[in-house]
Amino acid sequence: MSDPVGRHNGGSDRSSPVAIVTGAASGIGRHWARVLRGRGFRLALADVNGEGLRAAFDAEADVRLHTLDTRSVDGWQKMVDDTLHHFGAIDYLFNIAGSGRPGFLLDVPMDLVDTSIDVNLKGHIYGMKSVGPVMVRQGYGHIVNMSSLAGISPTPGNELYSAAKSGLRAVSIATAIRLRPMGVSVTVVCPDLVDTPTLAKHLTLDPNDVALIHSGRRALTLVEVESALVRALRDRPLEITVPRSRGWFVKVVNLLPHLMFHFHGPLMRRGLRRLETLKRARVRPA
Repeated sequence: MSDPVGRHNGGSDRSSPVAIVTGAASGIGRHWARVLRGRGFRLALADVNGEGLRAAFDAEADVRLHTLDTRSVDGWQKMVDDTLHHFGAIDYLFNIAGSGRPGFLLDVPMDLVDTSIDVNLKGHIYGMKSVGPVMVRQGYGHIVNMSSLAGISPTPGNELYSAAKSGLRAVSIATAIRLRPMGVSVTVVCPDLVDTPTLAKHLTLDPNDVALIHSGRRALTLVEVESALVRALRDRPLEITVPRSRGWFVKVVNLLPHLMFHFHGPLMRRGLRRLETLKRARVRPA
């Protein structure tokens, strides 16, 4: 991977940029943190699963590990303070931590409303409010928020997740407009379904709740999401959709939401077929 950003956004003479990565114990967060570590970044890695985080990374002089529930304002502030104490600045914030449990709005338990909104929206906002002022004082920085295509076009069967990710997309773009003149960029990345351990859990749920999520051609690989994040660092756009073709489709549906009445049935049938294929692959003898 060629260097997309030089060494950092700002004008300091430090040789190694500093990045905070949430959700670093697994999935996209772990993969991306390893990419950054391989490029010599100094890292503050966070996850609510502290044991999993320590299993994935060793604490070193240039790697700080934090057990963090992103819903905790105090937890965020402690991590920011620790990062500044040890590294002196924060060049990047990668807000990747998230939690999703598909289910029709009227069927999911009431406490899932708070969990979905708090983890997938408020936790990211807390991160932006904790790190943003540091970057403004520095005069440089880049915040990258991991949203979803479900945050562009509402996804029946995954209504709460769509609501949270839609809010995250909105606050990311709106804040980006205000911060750019201050030297701070905000990019929101919106991928389709990604092949992470969460995908296997979908096979245990009501197919009607997850079929639309699986209606794309295939799940994205972690390397494809990595490529999107590299582009975010290189170009610092407001938004990136992955894949671009599906991104354009969901934007059209969002612009003309009544089209979902037409597309919902065919997309559901495609998703159900894909789920059946995945289930057969899982039970096939080795």
